[in-house]
Order: sequence, then C-alpha cells, then structure tokens
Amino acid sequence: MTYNILVTDHNGKEHILEATPGFTIMEIIRDAGLDLEAICGGCCACATCHCYLNEEWTDKFEKADDDEEAMLDQAYEVKKNSRLTCRLNFSEELDGMKLILGPKF
Repeated sequence: MTYNILVTDHNGKEHILEATPGFTIMEIIRDAGLDLEAICGGCCACATCHCYLNEEWTDKFEKADDDEEAMLDQAYEVKKNSRLTCRLNFSEELDGMKLILGPKF
C-alpha cells in the first residue's frame, strides 16, 4: 500500500510525497528532494526543519517535549501548530496529512 503526505514548500507549491511508516516526516521531505535544511540531521539540535501542521493533524501527534520546545524557541514565526519534522514519526494513520514548511533561516 502507498501512503502520502502533502507538503507546501517555501514558494507555496504543493507536493504529494510518498511516505513510509517508520520514517520521520523530516526524512520523507528530505529524501523527496524538497528544500528542507535539517542541518542537525534529525537530532533535535536546530530548528531548520520547522513546519506548520494543518490544524486537523496536530492532535495526531504527541505534544512537543521540552527539547523540541527549546528548539522551536529558536525558529522564526512560531505558531500554535509549529513542530519540528524530525520529531514527527510517520505512521499509516497519518496518510494524507498536510503541512507547510516553516520560514528558512
């Protein structure tokens, strides 16, 4: 079975990406070749994989832990639905989820 996520890039273009359960959202976006810095490689040590989850998907994930909150404090234009894609694990239940990439550093 094929699973997908819908990602809106920095230019407002929407991309449908094939998503594999067990991968992080960051890995899915990066492997698809979209412009996502993810400088720390997924260690939650930067905020360059910042995204905005569509409101309907925010409750599908556990709340951000203290480490993620600390990194989000360094991101630009943080909102209620801001998350780090390196902290979001994709599962089958997330098929069709939508997000917008956060501002570039």
